[in-house]
Amino acid sequence: MKRRHITPRLLAALRDTPVVFVQGPRQAGKTTLVQSLKDDGHDAAYFTFDDAAVLAAAQGDADSFVANLPQKVVLDEVQRVPDVLRAIKRSVDTRRQPGRFLLTGSANPLVLPKASESLVGRMEVLSLSPFSQGEIDGQPEHFVDACFARSFSPGNYRDSGWPGLTERIARGGYPEITTRPAGARREAWFGSYVTTILERDIRDIANVQGLREMPKLLRLAAARASGLLNFAELARDAALPQTTLQRYWALFEATFLVRGLPAWTANLGTRLVKSPKVMLGDTGLLCYLLGLDAEWLQGDAMMAGAVLEAFVGTELAKQITWSETRISMFHYRTHTQREVDFVLEDAAGRLVGIEVKKSASPSAGDFKGLRHFSEAVGKRFLRGILLYTGSNSVAFGPELHAVPVSALWRLPQL
Repeated sequence: MKRRHITPRLLAALRDTPVVFVQGPRQAGKTTLVQSLKDDGHDAAYFTFDDAAVLAAAQGDADSFVANLPQKVVLDEVQRVPDVLRAIKRSVDTRRQPGRFLLTGSANPLVLPKASESLVGRMEVLSLSPFSQGEIDGQPEHFVDACFARSFSPGNYRDSGWPGLTERIARGGYPEITTRPAGARREAWFGSYVTTILERDIRDIANVQGLREMPKLLRLAAARASGLLNFAELARDAALPQTTLQRYWALFEATFLVRGLPAWTANLGTRLVKSPKVMLGDTGLLCYLLGLDAEWLQGDAMMAGAVLEAFVGTELAKQITWSETRISMFHYRTHTQREVDFVLEDAAGRLVGIEVKKSASPSAGDFKGLRHFSEAVGKRFLRGILLYTGSNSVAFGPELHAVPVSALWRLPQL
């Protein structure tokens, strides 16, 4: 089993919090992770609501079900029985013991009203994504923390390059996919995966009638990856009322199929675009929805730049879930089209701008957006990083660096 980088944070939460919720997309490895914690000393009984008998017992009488559980338990796919969350609240209020309930779910608990109402102040939520590139390769990842280090010396990566990146992008990070060869077997898995999400998980959290329209909407979302989210335009292309589309979009977000990357804003005396960017949770799924593979991407497909940006965004988002530095991620764009693909902000308000270019030869012109952002935010700007498809790290000015994309998972701890 591959060691997940979030494990230390999960164990720390179990030592002082009565309810810990591990959220993430279906098939990201949540069950494997929580069952593996026995090796780290967290010995808990395991129950899954995918089991018909367990599901029926909890649905029949949630209070009795919870009252008769062992001292420490794992409850898997808890979004299928929202009523059990209130029963857990009552049990925790009676006996507040750290690590009593370890929950997992393929839906964000904060969008389930019964969860958000019942467990405020009693529950810590951690996010588990599909494998990061470092987890696949079996090595630690420090890129996000290094961005905020006092000095930044990224080094060179001779085996970097676009062909190798396309294989990683098209594969994505779902554990099951990493064991399958490219081609028909991966496509079959992704097809079944999308069907399961749309026809089962979404039904578990909402009474939705228009499931036949959702696959088309998901493909339209994939086609807009790394672009601005415009509900009016998307509703027109999907031939759906905007209110209906927004409801469907919220369900996609709740099941981790898509997410919005918010715009970074501040009182800078300049007009900023405030629309979020579209991000999908996994580039393997993104490529499946668009009908792309590694060979197609190597052929300089029209979407290649956007897909590379999406890949970087998903890897940054994964690292943020376990980084020692508390980070929020945004994008930056002005109405005059000055933009930075990703803005990382720490708790002290320091800012790191990250641009992504599908180019093996960066130029000074590629830093225009980062230079503009630096001038706009002043002393809050810590450094700007251009991630590109070459192999050498090069300085383009004070705290402006061109760095190979593979530094994301290969950069040593600084």
